[in-house]
Amino acid sequence: MRPILLQGHERSLTQIKFNREGDLLFSCSKDHVINVWFSHNGERLGTYDGHNGTVWTIDVDFITHPPLSCIPAVSHTIRSPNVITNPLDSGSAESRFLVSGSADNTMRLWSVQTGKCLYRWEFPTAVKRVAFSEDDQQVVCVTEQRDGTNQSKEPESFFNPTGSKAVVCAFATPNLILTGHESGKVALFDAKTGDEVLNNERAHMDVVTDLQLSPDRTYFITSSKDKTARLHDTKTLQVLKTYQTETPLNSAAIAPGKPYVLLGGGQDAMSVTTTSLRQGKFETRFWHKIFEEEVGRVKGHFGPVNTIAVSPKGDCYASGGEDGFVRVHHFDESYFRAKPYGDLEVEE
Repeated sequence: MRPILLQGHERSLTQIKFNREGDLLFSCSKDHVINVWFSHNGERLGTYDGHNGTVWTIDVDFITHPPLSCIPAVSHTIRSPNVITNPLDSGSAESRFLVSGSADNTMRLWSVQTGKCLYRWEFPTAVKRVAFSEDDQQVVCVTEQRDGTNQSKEPESFFNPTGSKAVVCAFATPNLILTGHESGKVALFDAKTGDEVLNNERAHMDVVTDLQLSPDRTYFITSSKDKTARLHDTKTLQVLKTYQTETPLNSAAIAPGKPYVLLGGGQDAMSVTTTSLRQGKFETRFWHKIFEEEVGRVKGHFGPVNTIAVSPKGDCYASGGEDGFVRVHHFDESYFRAKPYGDLEVEE
């Protein structure tokens, strides 16, 4: 695989995200900057400037429909799901909106094309995770735990789940919010009422660090500091597969079109200076999704891998590290010719 090194951040990466077409890659970091790049050659298109603190999270819409809404979502006594309404007209099948959450206690809506901040919502605490719904009509966000243009400032819904604090979230359906918690729990919440519909208290034994849905949203993958990544059924939250590693994991992604999952992590940042590159386990790991076997590793980062994303087209993946670099790897022809099930032909 040919790697492209993207150097546009001065501090560690917090999240990277491809748009639906797979031609653009968005990255955010602790340096307050959001960058957008061409994924095929690594050329930086521009930045989205305005946040005054670490940008923890970003998401880009899939395909724009009429009015959009936003939901900040979930947590313990106060990490919250709220939903807010967006006003802009709809239209094309291209990505139009980017949403971001930051330590400056704001969630912001941006025009992908112009880089202009279209709207901002303010919260009592930092916004740690944002995600569009599949139809792009809503956005869910998780804020830190504590009380507390034509858009609606007030969320459509707002709730404070009791128990373990929520740290990651996504829309399972337009009416259900999927959450991962500090305790290792995963849960489904009703987006309107805030009621917990279903949970799996023992999905992980430590904090859930990432949650990414399959393209059809019927299953999802989580990573955890307990050194495992797990595949779950979205409807039942049943654990389908477990990928056991020997290092804390920060991110996990599902490869479209191939039976692989990608895992990234490494030793905590505070320990990195006393750890060699080899011992730190700073690789991206490829596991067979069905057979639960590790099939390969890709090195490159000089610190823990904080975030991984796979292009929706399945032709490349990107990783963002504690070292401040984004690495984009385009898969070789051998990746597509490989027979992951041997001579058995399986429809993906």
